Amino acid sequence: MKQHVTPRASPRGQAPRYWYGDAPVPLHARLLSALYAGITSLRRRLYRLHVLRSVHPGVPVVVVGNITAGGAGKTPLTIALVERLRSEGWNPGVASRGYGRDDARVAVWVEADTAPAIGGDEPVLIARRTGVRLRAARDRAAAARELARAGCDVVICDDGLQHYRLARDVEIEVVDGRRRYGNGQLLPAGPLRELPERGTRCDFRVINGGGAHPMESGFGEWPMRLLADRALPLAGGRPRALASFAGHRVHAVAGIGDPERFFAMLRKLDIAVVPHAFSDHHRYSASDFEFGSRLPVLMTEKDAVKCSEFVTDLHYSVPVRAELPEAFWISLLDRLGRR
Repeated sequence: MKQHVTPRASPRGQAPRYWYGDAPVPLHARLLSALYAGITSLRRRLYRLHVLRSVHPGVPVVVVGNITAGGAGKTPLTIALVERLRSEGWNPGVASRGYGRDDARVAVWVEADTAPAIGGDEPVLIARRTGVRLRAARDRAAAARELARAGCDVVICDDGLQHYRLARDVEIEVVDGRRRYGNGQLLPAGPLRELPERGTRCDFRVINGGGAHPMESGFGEWPMRLLADRALPLAGGRPRALASFAGHRVHAVAGIGDPERFFAMLRKLDIAVVPHAFSDHHRYSASDFEFGSRLPVLMTEKDAVKCSEFVTDLHYSVPVRAELPEAFWISLLDRLGRR
């Protein structure tokens, strides 16, 4: 007789264990998943029939997104796209929803000194790293039009695969190479916003970590690595080599879609990690860092932008950069038309 196992709650608001494990999916989640499937299918059909209409801003649009809930590496890829397109003579702009903003109804221009509560943590991070023109708005199509009016000749939409109101020229699906599509079920029974077949209609599939599959039936996967070699002291001072923490214990803080990815990256450098996982887009307070020991604190860049008010000389940000094959960039530029 098979014993029923009750799924354990996930720590700190992370994904339910049954999304990426073998725990049984609760009945209520399966029922809601069926309802979700019907609603999203109807919405896509209304766009295909032009009952709901997409809007194009008049300049090329590159959408970066995923079909799973939670992070997969979209923000580092968006930063890499901005930097590469700029080096090729384009003047890119970024449209983002700015998840977690205090008032998502208000569209805002996000700059390096914009408060994360106003602009969103990911948009502020992108603005600080690149200085790009960035518009955060619930309506990404309206944001893209504003960017075009501001002189941008290509718009990168961060996390917009399901925002069908914005017409697009290139779609890039980003996949977590370690977790992939989890149990393969739609929300909330699984992590999927849309079925995996949706990804095959994208122009590119980028695999963040893990193995990328070769070309199959004309569709291939492009590997992406996130590289980190520095730790930036948040209280000011000179950067420190990340390898200098090897052999030492540190508190590692990650409030991203997959905190284990950050912890694993540090462990590969022989850093003894005391992990502290928070929910994606978590808003930090000083009490979150009361760990009971005065060890260095390493955190992701996305977390660091929200902690400037209470950092000490123990706190460090670990920036990452995305590395992709040159063939990926050649193919993307050919799609856009070289400048």
